[in-house]
Amino acid sequence: MTKIVYKVRPADYWRIGEHESWFSAMSLKGLHLCKMGTYFAHFKKGDSKRMEYQIEVTKNKRISDEQIDMYKESGWKYVTSYQYFHVFASPQESNAPKLHTNPTEQSYTLHHLSNKLLLSLIVTSLVFALIVGMLAAMWFLDGIPILRLVEGYVIQQTIISLIVLYHVYYLTRAMLGIQALRKSLKAGQSIHHHAPWKKKLQKNTAVSIIFLFSATLPFLQLIKSETSTLPEDDSNLPLVRLADIEQNPMLVRNEDYMEDGKDWANRYSYNWSIFAPVQYESDENGLIAEMKWLDESDTYSPSISSEVYYLRFKALAEPLVSDLIKWHSYGDETAPFVEKKHPDFDRLIIQEEAEKKQLFASKGKVVMYVRYYGYAEIDVLIENVKQKILLLKP
Repeated sequence: MTKIVYKVRPADYWRIGEHESWFSAMSLKGLHLCKMGTYFAHFKKGDSKRMEYQIEVTKNKRISDEQIDMYKESGWKYVTSYQYFHVFASPQESNAPKLHTNPTEQSYTLHHLSNKLLLSLIVTSLVFALIVGMLAAMWFLDGIPILRLVEGYVIQQTIISLIVLYHVYYLTRAMLGIQALRKSLKAGQSIHHHAPWKKKLQKNTAVSIIFLFSATLPFLQLIKSETSTLPEDDSNLPLVRLADIEQNPMLVRNEDYMEDGKDWANRYSYNWSIFAPVQYESDENGLIAEMKWLDESDTYSPSISSEVYYLRFKALAEPLVSDLIKWHSYGDETAPFVEKKHPDFDRLIIQEEAEKKQLFASKGKVVMYVRYYGYAEIDVLIENVKQKILLLKP
């Protein structure tokens, strides 16, 4: 079975001379080109044999059979294509004539490619402008950039925008590179079929690694994210539980939203991002049939929601607390947000409004937000938050 070896391309795809030279150098190592990809070239491993390579550029991505047959008669065997570039190979000892002996004539084969690159550049630039507008809205429209940062989803969009920006840069360089090549061909300078490529290989390898790493981040965040039904017991999750707040043995779970085998009224989600590698979010709803709300409107049904963030950098904690307050301020509060001094927290902000209580706390790299509807005292909530934060402290 023939072994296939993958190598990072040494240069941008329009650099014809560097690719031809590289393919020849690989053949001396027993690696013979069989396919070209976006970032990698595929080589078949075989005997060391010096092969010469030349690249033909066409108007379309497919080269005609007639043209392939014509070059074959001259000693050049078709190997593979990438974009509008088509690779032909010939053993060095055959001394096959060049595909193009007239540089001026060859320059015209690049004319259509230059126009296609210009059109692609215009379209890609418009797409980039649209993405930047959307990204700016995600970052700044709500005025909570740190919260968006630690959640991680805006990072994915930022990576996408940077990839598109690089593509704009790449197309610009490609267009200018093709134009420069056409100019030199028109001046009678033939393509250097043995152009140096090693320095460009180092640069291309670094860029490829960065892109591959960036491309894995959205998938990594997706893979690490999961939502499950909250277990009945505490299970050492760093989440404030309704039973610990209510401290009433008559409390039962209010299960009124079941879907896909999950109780979405009593669920927790786990997420991951670069800046907050541990994130929890939960909702829990209960019923105490023997009790009613003070206005006698209905059966007493307390609930609690939590958000927990373990941050990569402690410096993010304070601005994250501020952003959480903005995000969970609905504009119709009658009670103010009050910051309290507490020996067990770096920051502690509470808001009490009738049966609704909100708490924002931070300690070290841990930030926690809790919203509770019920009649338990705020001190009970504070004590439970303190205990849960300890579960995440290193």
